[in-house]
Amino acid sequence: MKFINSRLLLLLAIILSAFTATAQEIIRETPRDTVKPKPTAGRAKVDGIVAVVGDYVVLDSDIDMMYREMQAQNMSTKDVTRCELLSRLMEEKLFAHQAIQDSIVVTDAEVNSMMEERINYFVEAIGSQDKMVKYFKKKNIEAFRTELFDMLKSQRLTEQMQRKIFDDVTITPEEVRQFYNSIKGDLPVFGAEMEIAQIVIKPQVTQEAKQAVIDRLRQIKADVQNGSSFYSKAVLYTEDRASASSGGFIKMNRKSPLVKEFKEVAFSTEEGQISEPFETQYGYHIIYVEKIRGQDLDVRHILISPKVSDADLKKAKDRIDLIRQRIVSGEISFADAARSESDEKETRNSGGLLMNPRTLETRFELTKIDPKIYTEVQGLKDREVTRPILDDDPGAGQSYKIYTVMNRYDEHPADYALDYTKIKDLALREKQKKAIAKWTDEKIKETYVKIAADYKNCQFGNHWVK
Repeated sequence: MKFINSRLLLLLAIILSAFTATAQEIIRETPRDTVKPKPTAGRAKVDGIVAVVGDYVVLDSDIDMMYREMQAQNMSTKDVTRCELLSRLMEEKLFAHQAIQDSIVVTDAEVNSMMEERINYFVEAIGSQDKMVKYFKKKNIEAFRTELFDMLKSQRLTEQMQRKIFDDVTITPEEVRQFYNSIKGDLPVFGAEMEIAQIVIKPQVTQEAKQAVIDRLRQIKADVQNGSSFYSKAVLYTEDRASASSGGFIKMNRKSPLVKEFKEVAFSTEEGQISEPFETQYGYHIIYVEKIRGQDLDVRHILISPKVSDADLKKAKDRIDLIRQRIVSGEISFADAARSESDEKETRNSGGLLMNPRTLETRFELTKIDPKIYTEVQGLKDREVTRPILDDDPGAGQSYKIYTVMNRYDEHPADYALDYTKIKDLALREKQKKAIAKWTDEKIKETYVKIAADYKNCQFGNHWVK
């Protein structure tokens, strides 16, 4: 109940004491329009409580907040009703409640990081912090942050609980075949796709530039050991934009999608200690291990990359020009050049083929290719190679790249042999959807649920009311 203030706790306790012991029942109040509720005469609801799910309450203001957040993110709200939003919120609270029962932990630092990112997005979309507060109809920024924090923590708990359910769902080749046969009468159509390969040449940074970064990180470490804040140092100096606003915070375990070197140092550093500077493909880091909980770590890090000189860039450009010339002349294939010359480990062994992070295949739908890459390759003929392109990635630094299109696939109905991976993903999602539905039905039966009479006529997809 920490999501509501103490005065509301008292009022809520009075209300709850009047409820019977059944798991599902209706809060008796004057009905009202569930799409656009109007103030009712007579007895008013306490702070707009419209539902209770386990240890959580859903307020009218939660529905308002969700509606306005959808609008702020340019999502269509034309046909969205308050009943639908309430149903989504109750499902979220059910997952969050069960996550607490299952001892799933979401730290305040993790939520604060999410909150800062969301606030920055809203401010950019709406215009200013004051306009944001006014848009969401909150008294002040503190009230807005408090409500947003609780909402994001609930959402994060929901995500973790759903992931736990999904972890138990697997699919066999036979189930994929059965799923494909079941949709043969209405096969999905997959859009035009292409396979893209690249060769990456990174400038060779001088040893002097590397040593300057190592010395700087060692000085930051010494400052922290002498009383300075690691959080503040990370905000000021880290070049990792994703974690800068949260003071370099990362929640991780051995399965986290982090580079090998980072995980090795993190798990070999004791709690409360700061590592020595170490190198990854992104630059040099130091890690402060803030908390160890079994196989889970809360760490903060600072990333600084050595600076590339103009002379270093020119050497890289000359090198990739020569590689391209050899490919164009037919002296070497693009794939062989990628294997022998490319500086990018992730694509080198596959002959430069890019991996689609959404599907884990090498094929990309034309409408879903990174716009920067699509701009470079859309006009290429078969086996043609782009001119060298200087890429400045905030995480990986500067590099020169050349691209080619290895294969093209026209739009086509799903084919079992050609599109097995995509069909498998569809089948798995369908099985996950059924697992979630079954889990939800079971948990609703054993979880304390109450819904206000104003919403008793809502056509919920789940059996919230019996």
